[in-house]
Amino acid sequence: MSFRHGLQAQFLMLIGAALLVVLALMALLLERQQAIQAEVQVLGREVMETVAAEVVRRRGKGLVEPLAGALANPLYYYDLDEVGQLVRTALAQPDIAYVQVFDTEGLLLHDGSDGIEGYGRRLDDRFAPAAVTAGVTTIQQDASLMDVSAPILIGRERIGGVRVGYDLRNYHATRDRALGDLAGRLEALGRRQWWWMGLLGVGLMVVAAAGLWFIQRALVRPIRELARSAGEIESGNFSAHFPASGRRDELGELMRALGRMGHSVERHDREIRHLAYTDPLTGLANRLAFRELLEARLQDTRPPAGKRPLALLFADIDDFKRVNDSLGHDAGDEVLLQVAARIRQVVEQLGGERAVLARFGGDEFVVLVEPDDGSDARAVATRVATALVEALAVPLQVHDRDVFLGTSIGISLFPEDAASVTGLMKNGDIAMYQAKVAGKDCFRFYSRSMDQAVERWVHLEQELRVAWERGQLSIAYQPVFRLGDGALVGAEALLRWNHPELGLVAPSVFIDVAEQTGLISVLGPQVLQAACADAATWCSAEGTEPLFVSVNVSPRQLRGGDLPDVVSRCLAETGLSPHCLHLELTETAVIGDEANASLMLDQLRATGVKVWLDDFGTGFSGLSHLRRVPVDGVKIDRSFVADILHDPDDLALTTAIIAMAHSLGITVVAEGVEKEGQYALLRERGCDLAQGYWLGHPLALPELLALIGQPTPPRA
Repeated sequence: MSFRHGLQAQFLMLIGAALLVVLALMALLLERQQAIQAEVQVLGREVMETVAAEVVRRRGKGLVEPLAGALANPLYYYDLDEVGQLVRTALAQPDIAYVQVFDTEGLLLHDGSDGIEGYGRRLDDRFAPAAVTAGVTTIQQDASLMDVSAPILIGRERIGGVRVGYDLRNYHATRDRALGDLAGRLEALGRRQWWWMGLLGVGLMVVAAAGLWFIQRALVRPIRELARSAGEIESGNFSAHFPASGRRDELGELMRALGRMGHSVERHDREIRHLAYTDPLTGLANRLAFRELLEARLQDTRPPAGKRPLALLFADIDDFKRVNDSLGHDAGDEVLLQVAARIRQVVEQLGGERAVLARFGGDEFVVLVEPDDGSDARAVATRVATALVEALAVPLQVHDRDVFLGTSIGISLFPEDAASVTGLMKNGDIAMYQAKVAGKDCFRFYSRSMDQAVERWVHLEQELRVAWERGQLSIAYQPVFRLGDGALVGAEALLRWNHPELGLVAPSVFIDVAEQTGLISVLGPQVLQAACADAATWCSAEGTEPLFVSVNVSPRQLRGGDLPDVVSRCLAETGLSPHCLHLELTETAVIGDEANASLMLDQLRATGVKVWLDDFGTGFSGLSHLRRVPVDGVKIDRSFVADILHDPDDLALTTAIIAMAHSLGITVVAEGVEKEGQYALLRERGCDLAQGYWLGHPLALPELLALIGQPTPPRA
C-alpha cells in the first residue's frame, strides 16, 4: 500500500513547516530581543556616565575657577579670615570632600576648619604634586574621588592655589541603581513579551511584526531622543529639554528621571554662573563679570563703529581695615553694603545708562562710565568721582555708631591711557594708589608720569633690599643735651642711605618704602643691633656717665609682637645695659593699638629699657592717653618747637605738654631746636632734654666718640 500525499499530509506538513518557521522566528525574535535589551543597557550606561561625568567636571571647574579668582585678593593681602569664609562657603556644597588653599610651595594655608589645624603642612597626597605645580585648572580622579585644582593669580603672577575634592561615590551609587533598575525593567518587559508570544502561538508572526514596530516606536526612538538631549547637554547646552512622556512604564519613568536630572543640571548651571559672576555680599558684578563686560565694550568701541571714550574709576575705601579691627567683620560687611548703596546711587544719577558698577573684592569698587550722548568721558568721570568722594565722606551709621570713612579713586581713560582691558585696569589701579599717596579721600587721573613714579618706587625697593649687605646703609647719631646744665646725655640713632648712583637718599623717602613694603621688619632689628653695639663702646668707658642711645621703632615692628624678644636678644649679644637703651615709638602707632601696645611696653620697661613717644602732639590723641600708655618720655614734635618764639598757641601747647608730662613723672624732650632763643625758652619752661641743629648735627660714630672724649674702637 503506497503512501499518498493528500491534503491532510500537506496540511500537516504545512503545520509542521509553520511550526518550524514559528520556532525559528521565536528563536530569532528572542535573540533580537536580548540584543535590544543589551543595547538599551549600554546606551543607558553611556548616557548616564557621560552626563554624570561631564556634570561633575563642569561643576568642579565652575566652582574652583571662580573660587580661585575670589581668593586672589584675600590671599594676596594674607586675609585668612576672608579666605576661611570663602572656603567654608564652598565646603557647604554637597559632595565636597575637602577644600584646600595652599601657597606656591605646596604648604596648606586654609582648609575651612576653625583652627586651621593643618596650617603650614605640606600637601603630600597622590594628587598634590600635579595640583601644586599646575599653572592651569587641573582635574585628577580615581574610582572614588575627583580632585580639581586651580592656580590663584594676581595678574599673571601665581601666588598659590586651591583644591576641591569631590566624593564620587554618591554619583556611582546613583548610576548603578539607575542601571540596575533599567536592567530589571527591561528584563520584566522581555518576559512579558515572551509569554505573550507563546500564548498567541500561530499569530506569532503578526505579534512579532507588531512587537518590532512597538519596540521601534516605544523603546528605540525615545532612547535615541534621550541620547540626543544628553549630547546637547554634553556640548554645553544645559537648557536642552528631555522628551516629555506620559507613559507609566519603566521607560517612562526613565525618561522622567532623566528629564528631572536635566532640569537639575540646568538649575545648577544657573546657580554656578550666578556665583561665578556675582559678588555674594553686595549682589554687584564681580571681577570676572566686569572684565568680560569691559572686553565686550572695548570690542564695541573699535572701528568701523568708531572709538567711543570710556572711563574706568577704581574706588578703594580708606582705612577700611580699621573698621574690621575695631567693630568686627559683621560691621565691616554692613559698611560695605552701605558704601555699595551710596556708590550705586551716585552712578545711577551721574554715570549714564551704560554705566556699570562692580566690586572686585575687599573694599575695592570699580565703575565703568561710557557717555552715550557725546559728552567728554573725562568730564563725566570727574563729576562721578567728585560725587563719590563727597557721598562717602558723610558718616555711616553702623551698630549705633558713626563711622567716618573716605575713598581714594583712580581714573583711567580709553583710548587715551590704554587700549586693552589689562592696561586700563592696571593704570586705574596705579592712579588709585597715587590718590592714596596724595592724602586719601580724593581722586586722581592716570598719567604716564605715574608709571615713572611706580618704576622709581620699585627700583628703590629693589636697591633697599640689598643696601645693608652692600654697606650702603649707615647710622648717624644726633646728640641729645640736658637743658639744665647743657650736658651731653645721649644720642639718637638715625639711619642714612648713601647710594652709589642716587647719592644720599632722604630718610623720609626710603623709610616710607621700607614701611609699605615690609622691609622695615628686617631693617629695624639690624639697626637696633648695630646701634646697641655702638652704644656698648661708649657706655663701657670708666669714669664717665653712661650715655643712652635712642632707636626708632616702626609701627610694623610694634604690631609684629616679637619686639621684646628682639630687644632682649640685641642687649644680650652686644652687652649693652638696658638702662642705656631708649626706644622711640610714634604716638599714632601706640594709640592705634593701645591694649597690645601697653602690654608690650610693660614688658620692655620691666627689663630696664626706656620708652619714649616720638612726634608727640601730631596724633591728635590728647594728653589723657599718657595715663593709659606706660612711657618714660615724650618728644615734642619739631613743628611746635619751630614757632614757639612767634606763635602763642604753639608756646601754650608746648608749655601744657611739659607741665602735664612732669605731673605724670614723664621726661620731656624737644626736637628741632635750631635757634638759641628756642633753647632758652624751652629751658625756662622746664623742658628736660633737647636736640637739634643748633645743639649738634648728626655725627658718625668716630665723631661722636671724639665729642664724648673716647677713642674710636677698631672695626672688624
